[in-house]
Amino acid sequence: MKKNFKIIAINAFVLAFMSMSCNTGTSEMATENGSSADATEEVVLGGQASVVDEESAMNVVGVAVSSPDHTTLVAAVQAANLVDVLANNGPFTVFAPVNAAFEALPEGTVETLLKPENIGQLQEILKYHVSAGMYKLDYLKDGFEITQAQMDKVVMNKVGDGWTVNGANIVGTVEATNGIIHVIDAVLLPPAKE
Repeated sequence: MKKNFKIIAINAFVLAFMSMSCNTGTSEMATENGSSADATEEVVLGGQASVVDEESAMNVVGVAVSSPDHTTLVAAVQAANLVDVLANNGPFTVFAPVNAAFEALPEGTVETLLKPENIGQLQEILKYHVSAGMYKLDYLKDGFEITQAQMDKVVMNKVGDGWTVNGANIVGTVEATNGIIHVIDAVLLPPAKE
């Protein structure tokens, strides 16, 4: 028992010494390259999406944020608190409506959905645009069904040289580090629940 107490006391002393030596009373900390940084700099806390990495390829959130044609979608994903979910490893397939697709909805629809009291409905709609897995068009067959994150299915159809998802035209495709984004010209609305 005395031996265990002695080990605990030594460990406590070492930890106390280490914390005192790390806090030298100055407001500067050494950085990797030898320069110093002010210790009072603001620390940004957040989820996976708050990580800043300007060297690696972008995930689906980064691709959407960098697209001027998807500002409404980004605002909706932020309002629905789904940014960190889409920044995770995935892989995901995201059907990303362009701004014009949201503008084509009945007047006031987007504004209503973005209100905090409608977060559940907004999440349901956005999850209908996302599926687990990476569905590249080259590997799909006409009529292929994909189960979306909110558990309803969308149908992929080959139309001439292009593809549609539930009738919305796929106008472009962008690969990301955690999935694939199919840019679409309409907002997908999930089937009404009974």
